[in-house]
Formats: sequence, C-alpha cells, structure tokens
Amino acid sequence: MADRPQGSAAEGENRPRLSLHVPEPKFRPGDTVDFSHIEVPEAGSMARPDEACDPAEMRDLAYGLVRVLGDDDKAHGPWDPKLDADTLRAMLGHMAMTRAFDERMFRGQRQGKTSFYMKCTGEEATSVSASMALAADDMVFPSYRQQGILIQRGYPLIEMINQIYSNKGDKLKGRQLPIMYSSREHSFFTISGNLATQTPQAVGWAMASAMKGDSRIAATWVGEGSTAEGDFHSACTFATVYNAPVIL
Repeated sequence: MADRPQGSAAEGENRPRLSLHVPEPKFRPGDTVDFSHIEVPEAGSMARPDEACDPAEMRDLAYGLVRVLGDDDKAHGPWDPKLDADTLRAMLGHMAMTRAFDERMFRGQRQGKTSFYMKCTGEEATSVSASMALAADDMVFPSYRQQGILIQRGYPLIEMINQIYSNKGDKLKGRQLPIMYSSREHSFFTISGNLATQTPQAVGWAMASAMKGDSRIAATWVGEGSTAEGDFHSACTFATVYNAPVIL
C-alpha cells in the first residue's frame, strides 16, 4: 500500500512532495485541431541509415517526420523507392479497391446485414504497401484494419464477404466475429479481437522460423493505443533479445 505506516509521519518531512504526471492530449474530440506545432521538413531531407547500422543512428527517425513526397507530388531523397509506373498503379488499384470494399461493407453493417465491421479509411497504404514489400509467403499477423493485405494477395472478395456475413459460405463457419479473417494459403494469421495479442504471436513465429533456418519473416501491425498493452512490450523485448526476423 502507498499509505504511510502509523508513527512514521516525521520521516521524510524534509523531502519535496511528489506529484503524479498525467499526460494531457493537445486536443479533445470536437476541438479545432491545429498542427502548427509539427515541423514539416523538406522532402528528402531525412537521412536513411542502413538497416544493419547501430540503433543510435536511427534515433532521429523516431522523433522526426520522414517526408518523401514533395509539393510537386514526386518522391525525393534516399527514401524514394523508385517504383515503376505499373507498380504504382497496382498499389493504387489495391488501395482504391480496399476503400470501395470498406464503404460497401460498412453500409451493409449500418443496414443491419451484419453485426460488426471496422473500416480502415485513410490507412489503406499501411497494409497494401507493406504487403507488396513482403514476400508472398511471409507470415502476416494483422489487426482488424489490414483487409488491404488480403486484397493485395488475391484473396477472393466473395470469401471476405461470406466471413463478414457469417453465411453458409463462411469457411470459418461463423466461429469468428465478422472481419476477423484467416487464410493459411495466403500466410494471413487469424485476426484476434484482443488488442495487441498479434505482436507476441508474430515474434514467436519469427523466432521459430529462425530456429528452423527458414527464409520467411513475420510482420505485424498495431495501433498506437494498443502499444499500452503488456503484450506489445513483451513482444518488443523478445524481438530485441533474440533478434527475431519480425517487423512490428
């Protein structure tokens, strides 16, 4: 207990009183948002250290903004992936399909055709681009906003809809909540509704892949709120200690 034992009131009287720090967000829902405090650098100005360098050389990446696109809508600097036009069009097509799929399924949920649906509006690129950078057999451990991975990997939309509606065509036979897809054939690990549980699962799978001498890596996604979960911190610890081939 934090309460002082009786008879110890005199102890520590010369010490400064402690105060609990409770962080406050800059804005609350409904407030007018102002991003003037964010420093937007010139496109291409952020260095890109080698992935095998000392972690200290990557420190600034966690605090600065890596800006690639300039005001001319072109990529600049060392972070420019130099993708060809066909690849860019394919990525845009997958993102547009994900956005359209989201809108249609969300409308169906609002019409009462299914009980649950989570959109990924504005986050399509986080799944589509990462999925295209990974090998097709690299195992992904998604959260519930990575439907773009399945779309990019060619999973049939009708199978996704069957799962959302939990109809007789649902391969999971209604055992999972809508949008919690699973496909071993597409190296897509079953989505869990519990926050951040996918992170230690991804690290464990990556450790097993390394132990077997396999070439496949794991990747996982997590929202900023879920980084408060103990699962996330355990995953980071194991990934660091064992140098697991995983992307969080």
